[in-house]
Amino acid sequence: MDISARKGDLIQQPCDVLVVGAFLGVKELAGASGAVNEALTGDLAKFMKEDAFKAKLGATFVMRTNGKIPAKRVLVVGLGKKEEFDLEAIRQAAAASLNVSKSLGVKSVVSVLHGSGTIRQAHGLAGGLKPTDCAQAIVEGVRLADYTFDTYRSAKKEKKHVSRFDVVTHDGQDLRQALKGIEVGELMARGTVFARDLVNTPAQDMHPEKLVDAARSIAKGNASVRVKVYDRAALVRMGAGGLLGVAQGSDHPPYLVHLVYKPKKATKKRIALVGKAVTFDSGGLSLKPADYMMTMKCDMAGSAAVLGAFRVIADVAPACEVHGIFGAVENMPSGKAIRPGDVLTAMNKKTIEVLNTDAEGRLTLADTLTFATKQKPHAIIDLATLTGACMVALGEEITGIMSNNDALTTKIQEASVAAGEKMWRLPLEKNYRKLLKSEIADMQNIGSKWGGALTAGLFLEEFVDKIPWAHLDIAGPAFAEREIDPYTHKGATGHGVRTLLSYLKSL
Repeated sequence: MDISARKGDLIQQPCDVLVVGAFLGVKELAGASGAVNEALTGDLAKFMKEDAFKAKLGATFVMRTNGKIPAKRVLVVGLGKKEEFDLEAIRQAAAASLNVSKSLGVKSVVSVLHGSGTIRQAHGLAGGLKPTDCAQAIVEGVRLADYTFDTYRSAKKEKKHVSRFDVVTHDGQDLRQALKGIEVGELMARGTVFARDLVNTPAQDMHPEKLVDAARSIAKGNASVRVKVYDRAALVRMGAGGLLGVAQGSDHPPYLVHLVYKPKKATKKRIALVGKAVTFDSGGLSLKPADYMMTMKCDMAGSAAVLGAFRVIADVAPACEVHGIFGAVENMPSGKAIRPGDVLTAMNKKTIEVLNTDAEGRLTLADTLTFATKQKPHAIIDLATLTGACMVALGEEITGIMSNNDALTTKIQEASVAAGEKMWRLPLEKNYRKLLKSEIADMQNIGSKWGGALTAGLFLEEFVDKIPWAHLDIAGPAFAEREIDPYTHKGATGHGVRTLLSYLKSL
C-alpha cells in the first residue's frame, strides 16, 4: 500500500472511498464533512441521522455518492468527543477507516488530514496539533491496522488490500508538513512491525541465536550501527551469573548483545536501552501452569522493542549515542536447571538467592543493567514483560513505570502520550526493600505475594548504580489476547517501540 499526501480540493478527489471525520455530540456537520454533505445535497447528514449514527471514536458510517462527487463512497469516521481529541484519536480513526475500506474490497482511499487547521477551527478546537504530527498518526494507524502475521499458514488466505491511501489538504504549508509526518510515521510503523514479527514468531524459531541474528541483520551494511555479541565463554569471564543461571536448563546457549548507534555529529549524550530477552519462559523448575505458558513466546518483547527501535534508528537519526543491550536466554526445566534455593552471583558481584525460578527476567536484567552502567550512559531505560503483578495493578493495556529520576519519567511519559502507548508511574517504595532480604545472600529474587511489580522494580534498582533509570513493565500491553483498538489486533503489539523513538527524538 502506498501512502502519500497531496494538495487539492477534497470534494473533487476521484477514489473508491473518501474519508472525513465527525465529533460525537456535534449536531451539525462542519469542516470537511460539512463540505461533503453540501456537495451531496444534504444526503450525508440525512442518512447518518436515519441510521442513528453516533460518532464514537472509531465508529464508521458508509454511503454511496451515486455520482454526485468523484468519490464512489463517503466514509465518516467517529473522532469521539472533541474535548478529548488528540493524536491517539487520529491514529484510531485512521485505522478504523482502513479496516472498513479493506472489508469493502476497495483499492483507493482518500482521507482528510484529521486534526488540520480547518477541522480545528470548524469545531472550535484550540490549536496545538501540528500537521506533521497529525499525518504521522494517520500513517501509524493505517500501517499498524494493516499488519498481519501469516508466516505459518499453509494456505495463504486471499487478502483484501488497499493499494493507495492518500491524505489531501488544501493548504500548501500543511502539505509540506504532512509529507514530513508521513516519513516519520512510516519509520515508527516499520520499527513496530519488526518488533511484532519477532514476538509473534514461535519459540521453536525464535530462540536466543535468532535474536542474535536479528541484531546482526540490523547492523549489516549500516554504518551508524555496530553490534558485539558475547557468548557463553565471554559471559563466564564477565561473571554474568544471572544470565548463565537462567540459561542452565536450556539446550540453547545464552548471549549478551550490545548494539551501538552513533549519530553523524559527535555528541556526549549517551542513552542505554535494555530489553528482557527470555525467548521462552516455562518458569524453569518453578514450572508455570499450562495456561500461563501459552503466550510465553512473548517474554522477549522487551528486547524486540529495543530491536524495533534500532531497526529504524539510523533514519530517525536522534542526536544522541544509543546503546541497545539484551541478554538472550531460554528458561527451561531440566537436570541442569537452577533450583529454588540456589545462589547466583551477578556481574556486579552481588549474590542472589533464587527462591522462584519463574522470577527469571530480573536475574537476566541484573547482568544486562550492570553491563549498561559500564557504558556510562546519562540514562537507562529497560523494558521487560516482568510481572503478572503489574497486570493485576494496571490491566492489559497499561505499562507500569518505576524510576529513580522524576525528570526522566516525565520525558518518557510525554513520549508515550505522543506515541499512543499508555503508561502509568508506580512507586519504588523504599520500605519494601526489606522484603528482598535473604538469610544467606545479599538479596533474594522475590518478595512477598503482595506488591510484586514494586519489589521487582526495587530488585532492578540494585543494578543501575544510581544512574537515572526507568523500568517499563510491559507485561500487559506487549501481547494482546484480544483486539484492543482498531490498529492493535490479537497478538504481538510492538509496544514500546514508538515511545522509545519519540523519547530519543526529543533529546
